[in-house]
Amino acid sequence: MASPTPASPNDGYLLDNARPEAGTRFDALSELFDPSTFRHIEDLGIAPGWRCWEVGAGGPSVVTWLADRVGPTGRVLATDIDTSWASETSGGAVEVLRHDVGRDEPPEGGGFDLVHARLVLVHVTDRERALRTMADSLRPGGWLLVEDADPALQPLICLDEYGPEQALANKLRSGFRTLLASRGADLGYGRKLPRLLREAGLTGVNADAYFPITSPACNILEAATVRHVRDGLVAAGLATDEEIERHLANIASGRLDLSTSPMISAWGRRP
Repeated sequence: MASPTPASPNDGYLLDNARPEAGTRFDALSELFDPSTFRHIEDLGIAPGWRCWEVGAGGPSVVTWLADRVGPTGRVLATDIDTSWASETSGGAVEVLRHDVGRDEPPEGGGFDLVHARLVLVHVTDRERALRTMADSLRPGGWLLVEDADPALQPLICLDEYGPEQALANKLRSGFRTLLASRGADLGYGRKLPRLLREAGLTGVNADAYFPITSPACNILEAATVRHVRDGLVAAGLATDEEIERHLANIASGRLDLSTSPMISAWGRRP
């Protein structure tokens, strides 16, 4: 396998794992989306002995769940450009590897029963190559499940913008989308997944969408995300420090009904 290609300092992931808010974001994302992810994988028939590749693993929750399902006779390869979380999951059926799916050669071995990526490709510059790498790594009959947000499909964080607190939340969410786009994120990527999976040669392609409209975990995720990107928002003139502090106080008050962007899940099988 080729050595990982170093990332350019100008194309860094906006929500990098090295920031102190990353762990909080991982936990909130897990609470919000793990049940949907696990339901999809169960429906695909995961069983003991399966070989799985979790792409852009981020936090440990999906990797740990996969390892439990495949058992000691299976294998879970967990890859990311930052594997600082790996101490929580390495060992047993889990192998952790630093890997950039948009730049690096496919992991050795291949022949996966399942390849899964959640909230990964929307941020990858060479999404076409990344998707091709994942599809080509499947065994015949293996499943690819890709789950990505589509912020352009539903751009608001407060669907019911009935007052100034909600308007401020939506202003900051617009600024966050601007920062994402400036880093190369495709804000309309989720809706493209069914077509892209078919173009990758997969069959039996299906898709659905899910997003919570209000939840304590939405509040936790939003506060952590705003703290994570506040310097970027201020530097770009997208928000002031006073607006950010006011928004964080509004979140803490519990008066905001915060949603997420739709999470679109698409899956298909290699013939």
